[in-house]
Amino acid sequence: MSLLVLGLVIFLGVHSVRVFAEPWRTRTIAAIGPLAWKGLYSVGSLIGFVLIIKGYALAREAPVMLWSPPLAMRHLASLLTLVSFVLLAAAYVPRNRIRIKLGHPMVIAVKLWAFAHLLANQTLADAFLFGGFLLWAVLSFRAARARDRAAKLAGIQAAGASGSIMADLATVAIGVVAWAAFAMALHARWIGVAPFGA
Repeated sequence: MSLLVLGLVIFLGVHSVRVFAEPWRTRTIAAIGPLAWKGLYSVGSLIGFVLIIKGYALAREAPVMLWSPPLAMRHLASLLTLVSFVLLAAAYVPRNRIRIKLGHPMVIAVKLWAFAHLLANQTLADAFLFGGFLLWAVLSFRAARARDRAAKLAGIQAAGASGSIMADLATVAIGVVAWAAFAMALHARWIGVAPFGA
């Protein structure tokens, strides 16, 4: 469990610099340059990610059960992760109105993904993993909204973009296809758990 916790601290810590230390981040980028910052950021993220994977795999060998979720939770989790995949797609598809309306669809996607997995899973390792990501997403979204408000007050917020129905349809289609591929095949192959298995 300690390896999982260490991985979460490193990975989420790296991704929380903008949440808790925006001035330090700005000064550091100015001092070392954006390329070096991206390199350090990527290395830290990769180290944390590898530790999370190894730590979670070890924790699954001797799971500590916290509760037994009813079957309905698995169905609800599937629905929430479907929405999460659509929101994730919205973070990348240009000119979609989901992104324009929500502002930060990727962070909301992480919130839904983590919450869904907390509902459907029952071990202590799950609580650490998905609870950690849920807490990070909540704090990250709050910080992003605060930056949006500050930019608006300072008058430096970018002009609102216009969306298109084709971009909306593409966003939903990409999200649904990615969700189906992951739920039906990749989740079992990569994670070892079939969401719709027996």
